[in-house]
Amino acid sequence: MSKQIRIIAGLGNPEDQYERTLHNAGFWFVDALADKYGGNFRYDKKFDADYCRINLHGDDTWLVKPQSFMNLSGGPIRAMLDYYRLRAAELLVAHDEIDLPPGTTRLKQGGGHGGHNGLRDIIRHCGPDFVRLRLGVGHPGEKSKVTSYVLKRGSNDVEEAVEKSIAEAVDIMPLLIDEGLNAAMKQLHTKESD
Repeated sequence: MSKQIRIIAGLGNPEDQYERTLHNAGFWFVDALADKYGGNFRYDKKFDADYCRINLHGDDTWLVKPQSFMNLSGGPIRAMLDYYRLRAAELLVAHDEIDLPPGTTRLKQGGGHGGHNGLRDIIRHCGPDFVRLRLGVGHPGEKSKVTSYVLKRGSNDVEEAVEKSIAEAVDIMPLLIDEGLNAAMKQLHTKESD
């Protein structure tokens, strides 16, 4: 089967003060993939991104962490797609998702940005056709509190649930590579309803 996903981008903010904030769940995911598959991130100015290549279940896959801050994530990702002659459909973007409870993860292809500024910028640069890995971090209950909620650390319970869902998402990646999005969605979404 031809490989659909060639590049996996995690969204987050680059400075140390943001490292453990919920908004950086996408960074946590690509870091976990790099740890499992022996990737070492390095910064490249031409992309304004940290990136590395891993062998994911027999296929070379690029991992990317844009260093341009969340709201400008699209430029670095577009630069990498162009440089490696990849299509947006070969891109998976991992990001925090306030509309899902902590510990819930969903895969989907295409769609809108749902108010997520990182996704908004990627859609502006790359179009909407990429695959999304939505990492649930929960909602603070009021719209006015969303920004302060995602830009701080979660409670121990929330952080633990997000880390567990990231581990499950890492485990599903070989299936996504081998059998495609529908098979990975089915397994990931069924597992969570058990």
